[in-house]
Amino acid sequence: MRFSLLPAYMTEKLTDLSPQWLRQQGVKLLMLDFDNTIVPYTTSIPTQKTETWLSEMAASDIQLCVVSNSRKDRVKIFCGKYHIPCITHANKPFPKGIRECLERFQVTADVCALVGDQIFTDTLGANGMGVRPILVKAIHNHNIWLKLRHLLELPFIAISKNRRIDNEQS
Repeated sequence: MRFSLLPAYMTEKLTDLSPQWLRQQGVKLLMLDFDNTIVPYTTSIPTQKTETWLSEMAASDIQLCVVSNSRKDRVKIFCGKYHIPCITHANKPFPKGIRECLERFQVTADVCALVGDQIFTDTLGANGMGVRPILVKAIHNHNIWLKLRHLLELPFIAISKNRRIDNEQS
């Protein structure tokens, strides 16, 4: 377990991650943050591109699990609709939710990645549990607190600029 605010990989959006690329990285279980990673905070309706990605992932051998700090029912309703297991009240960056996910799927951290939009919760939590963090750009920083948080994350994003995967998959 290590303390690091640097993601293993970065990309613009969740839908940039293909099952083929994940397989090449040895990922068998992809943990997903919910708000601002799959959908914005302000809705539970994914874009058509995200729905297509979810279908492609469901047809692949990569397992998905939403690991969210949210306490709102909208996460469970969304996950039920798309048949994705979920863990809410995950308390990232603390290990509780990530550990629960590893135990539920009976896998080791080295075959897992966690994709999320926040360095101080998703990236830090994944690194702390030995899971590879994949940082995506937040879908919509709709309030001042999210915008300020993003400003605080910019130095870590700059340090990690060589970890972008957008061009790697072409």
